Amino acid sequence: MADDPRGEDHDERRRERREALLLKVEYDGASDLVTDYTENISRGGTFVLTRRALAEGTPIRLSLSFPGLLQPLTLAGVVRWLRLEPEEERGVGVEFDELDDDTRFRLDELIARIAGADPTLVARSIRVLLVEDNPHVATLIREGLTAGQRRELAGRVSFEFTTVENGRDALVRLRAGGIDVLIVDVYLPILDGAHVIEQVRADPVLRRLPIVALSAGGPGARAAATAAGADFYLDKPVRLADIVATMRRLMGLMR
Repeated sequence: MADDPRGEDHDERRRERREALLLKVEYDGASDLVTDYTENISRGGTFVLTRRALAEGTPIRLSLSFPGLLQPLTLAGVVRWLRLEPEEERGVGVEFDELDDDTRFRLDELIARIAGADPTLVARSIRVLLVEDNPHVATLIREGLTAGQRRELAGRVSFEFTTVENGRDALVRLRAGGIDVLIVDVYLPILDGAHVIEQVRADPVLRRLPIVALSAGGPGARAAATAAGADFYLDKPVRLADIVATMRRLMGLMR
């Protein structure tokens, strides 16, 4: 073969163009990944929502993950078709490289372990109901715990948040089930936090729910929250280190 007169730099750029593009696919939870694998990926392909301009035949790598998955799954494939309309459903159909029997067996086993919440693969998920009428404080707490799960909690847990702004809506959401921790401001519209805590402690289904109360109300608010049955109390302005440390202690209550 003759040498390319354009030299090594051209060869390097040409190799870079052939490298597979990485697309990150974030599922809402483990069940969504397991369903997509069972119904689509295991059969050779899937559809990915993306606004990136990709051409048919483009080699890609898909990094599949969800909050709490400790290590994303990466699969190689090729763009086989495009969906351009409607705009909000724009994406690409991906065909995966043919998998041999051994690789497919390992993937099947891995997905089964993810579905079973294997702690070596999936972080523990804690569902938090945050009752706070100040959106800035609510954002601070969510972002603080999300960052803390990666640092101080070493990725061993992930947090799923539901946020409401008053005590009445908090009780409705709690009684619907599926909440692991309640973080509640003492001073709230419609129904205050102390009364929310009292009703939770009086409910035979909810009475063991771990509860963190917080307020800028000083000793009076602390006394009201403690008397109502809060497990922990934090003064506002809330320090992120205190939130993470409290969550560590709460995890002990949920074992």
